[in-house]
Amino acid sequence: MTGPTAVLRGVGGFVGFTVDTLRAVPRRPFQIRETVQQAWFVSSVSILPAALVSIPFGAVIALQLGSLVRQLGAQSFTGAASVLAVVREAGPIVTALIIAGAGGSAICADLGARKIREELEAMEALGIDVVQRLVVPRVIATMLVAVLLNGLVSVVGVAGGYFFNVVLQHGTPGAYLASFQALGQPADLVAGEVKALLFGAAAALIASYKGMTAGGGPKGVGDAVNQSVVLSFLLLFALNFLITAVYFQVVPQKGS
Repeated sequence: MTGPTAVLRGVGGFVGFTVDTLRAVPRRPFQIRETVQQAWFVSSVSILPAALVSIPFGAVIALQLGSLVRQLGAQSFTGAASVLAVVREAGPIVTALIIAGAGGSAICADLGARKIREELEAMEALGIDVVQRLVVPRVIATMLVAVLLNGLVSVVGVAGGYFFNVVLQHGTPGAYLASFQALGQPADLVAGEVKALLFGAAAALIASYKGMTAGGGPKGVGDAVNQSVVLSFLLLFALNFLITAVYFQVVPQKGS
């Protein structure tokens, strides 16, 4: 079935799945071992791609801003602008894309394979809460990895921006570093980490939902993985816009 009815049914099913997951988070027994294993797995498939992607992101931002501020005669603010762009936007976005593309697709494929092998039905027949046993550890692990990964991406992006601005564009190292405090504030870093936390939760929830509702054999699992990645990207960009809009309304900006 396709059309508005199917879309509304899918949205309703996902909302109900999200509520069930939130209700299962404080429920005992806590799946600590499964959470640690999933965190290690997600980090192992995400760290290297995130670090490699953050370097060109930081470089492009530094090159673009360096050229722009030179035209405006505000070279002393190059460092502040680059850091704000990386910490506020580029870091969380790169983290979200990597988490959804690498970690989310792996989660969806794993749960989808369990679904078509009828492992989930067997667990339910034994009285095991599938959401509490399988979904909650993956969501918590993905949120934790997303927060830590955002820190790594921000550091690598800022370092890449520094290198390209100072070395390639012959900027002043002291002015680049000293300008960090001109426009930046700790709330910017907190906002970036909150974004990463919510992005990780959204990507894990979508991947888990699509995996646990997959059907039609291996082809259905492949389709579910593709759908989870696309839907994750759409939701993550929408969340990013909403969080940024709320942030600018709530937190006063320096220099304004």
